[in-house]
Amino acid sequence: MYMIFFVLDDPNRLDELLAAWERAGVRGATIIESTGIHRQRKRFIPMRYVFQSTRSVEEGHYTLTAIVEDENTVRACLMATESLLGDLSLPNSGVFAAWPLAWVKGVPKQESQESE
Repeated sequence: MYMIFFVLDDPNRLDELLAAWERAGVRGATIIESTGIHRQRKRFIPMRYVFQSTRSVEEGHYTLTAIVEDENTVRACLMATESLLGDLSLPNSGVFAAWPLAWVKGVPKQESQESE
Protein backbone atom coordinates (compact mmCIF):
# COMPACT_ATOMS: atom_id res chain seq x y z
CA MET A 1 0.00 0.00 0.00
CA TYR A 2 1.03 3.61 -0.61
CA MET A 3 0.37 6.96 1.02
CA ILE A 4 -0.47 9.88 -1.24
CA PHE A 5 0.05 13.42 0.05
CA PHE A 6 -1.16 16.37 -1.99
CA VAL A 7 -1.27 20.10 -1.24
CA LEU A 8 -3.91 21.73 -3.44
CA ASP A 9 -3.03 25.36 -4.09
CA ASP A 10 -6.47 26.36 -5.44
CA PRO A 11 -9.16 25.35 -2.92
CA ASN A 12 -11.88 26.08 -5.50
CA ARG A 13 -10.79 22.95 -7.42
CA LEU A 14 -11.31 20.53 -4.49
CA ASP A 15 -14.56 18.90 -5.68
CA GLU A 16 -13.22 18.43 -9.22
CA LEU A 17 -10.01 16.94 -7.84
CA LEU A 18 -11.83 14.50 -5.56
CA ALA A 19 -13.96 13.32 -8.50
CA ALA A 20 -10.82 12.84 -10.64
CA TRP A 21 -9.13 10.89 -7.84
CA GLU A 22 -12.17 8.67 -7.45
CA ARG A 23 -12.13 7.88 -11.18
CA ALA A 24 -8.41 7.08 -10.82
CA GLY A 25 -9.14 4.47 -8.15
CA VAL A 26 -8.76 6.40 -4.89
CA ARG A 27 -11.49 5.09 -2.57
CA GLY A 28 -11.17 7.68 0.19
CA ALA A 29 -9.19 10.72 1.24
CA THR A 30 -8.66 12.87 4.29
CA ILE A 31 -8.95 16.61 3.67
CA ILE A 32 -7.18 19.08 5.96
CA GLU A 33 -7.37 22.87 5.71
CA SER A 34 -3.77 24.10 5.68
CA THR A 35 -1.47 26.98 4.93
CA GLY A 36 2.21 27.25 4.07
CA ILE A 37 4.99 29.11 5.79
CA HIS A 38 5.07 31.89 3.17
CA ARG A 39 1.36 32.64 3.50
CA GLN A 40 1.62 32.51 7.27
CA ARG A 41 4.45 35.05 7.26
CA LYS A 42 2.51 37.37 4.93
CA ARG A 43 -0.47 37.30 7.28
CA PHE A 44 1.38 39.03 10.15
CA ILE A 45 2.41 42.48 8.93
CA PRO A 46 4.22 44.36 11.72
CA MET A 47 2.18 47.59 11.64
CA ARG A 48 0.72 49.56 14.49
CA TYR A 49 -2.38 50.65 12.54
CA VAL A 50 -3.96 48.45 9.94
CA PHE A 51 -7.32 49.19 8.37
CA GLN A 52 -9.67 46.21 8.42
CA SER A 53 -10.64 45.14 4.92
CA THR A 54 -13.59 43.04 3.86
CA ARG A 55 -11.12 40.32 2.81
CA SER A 56 -9.50 39.85 6.21
CA VAL A 57 -9.54 36.05 5.98
CA GLU A 58 -6.86 34.76 3.66
CA GLU A 59 -7.67 31.64 1.71
CA GLY A 60 -5.29 28.77 2.34
CA HIS A 61 -4.80 25.35 0.85
CA TYR A 62 -6.23 21.91 1.27
CA THR A 63 -3.91 19.04 2.07
CA LEU A 64 -5.22 15.65 0.99
CA THR A 65 -3.97 12.28 2.14
CA ALA A 66 -5.06 8.92 0.79
CA ILE A 67 -3.97 5.31 1.17
CA VAL A 68 -4.09 3.35 -2.07
CA GLU A 69 -3.47 -0.27 -2.99
CA ASP A 70 -0.49 -0.01 -5.34
CA GLU A 71 1.91 2.12 -7.33
CA ASN A 72 -0.32 1.95 -10.42
CA THR A 73 -3.05 3.75 -8.48
CA VAL A 74 -0.50 6.38 -7.36
CA ARG A 75 0.48 6.97 -11.00
CA ALA A 76 -3.18 7.13 -12.09
CA CYS A 77 -3.88 9.63 -9.32
CA LEU A 78 -0.94 11.82 -10.34
CA MET A 79 -2.03 11.71 -13.99
CA ALA A 80 -5.60 12.64 -13.01
CA THR A 81 -4.30 15.48 -10.85
CA GLU A 82 -2.10 16.94 -13.58
CA SER A 83 -4.76 16.52 -16.26
CA LEU A 84 -7.03 18.69 -14.11
CA LEU A 85 -4.57 21.19 -12.63
CA GLY A 86 -1.73 21.22 -15.13
CA ASP A 87 1.98 20.53 -14.66
CA LEU A 88 2.71 20.40 -10.92
CA SER A 89 6.30 21.50 -11.51
CA LEU A 90 4.94 24.99 -12.25
CA PRO A 91 4.67 27.50 -9.38
CA ASN A 92 1.44 27.74 -7.37
CA SER A 93 0.00 24.50 -8.72
CA GLY A 94 0.37 22.02 -5.87
CA VAL A 95 2.69 19.47 -4.32
CA PHE A 96 2.23 15.71 -4.87
CA ALA A 97 4.18 13.04 -3.02
CA ALA A 98 3.74 9.30 -2.46
CA TRP A 99 5.61 6.62 -0.57
CA PRO A 100 5.19 2.94 0.31
CA LEU A 101 3.73 2.05 3.70
CA ALA A 102 5.25 -0.63 5.89
CA TRP A 103 2.17 -1.05 8.09
CA VAL A 104 -1.51 -0.35 7.45
CA LYS A 105 -4.41 -1.35 9.65
CA GLY A 106 -8.00 -0.22 9.35
CA VAL A 107 -8.17 0.14 5.57
CA PRO A 108 -10.41 -2.55 4.07
CA LYS A 109 -9.08 -4.48 1.12
CA GLN A 110 -10.77 -3.62 -2.18
CA GLU A 111 -12.09 -7.19 -2.58
CA SER A 112 -13.96 -7.12 0.75
CA GLN A 113 -15.75 -3.89 -0.15
CA GLU A 114 -16.84 -5.21 -3.53
CA SER A 115 -18.29 -8.39 -2.01
CA GLU A 116 -20.48 -6.46 0.48
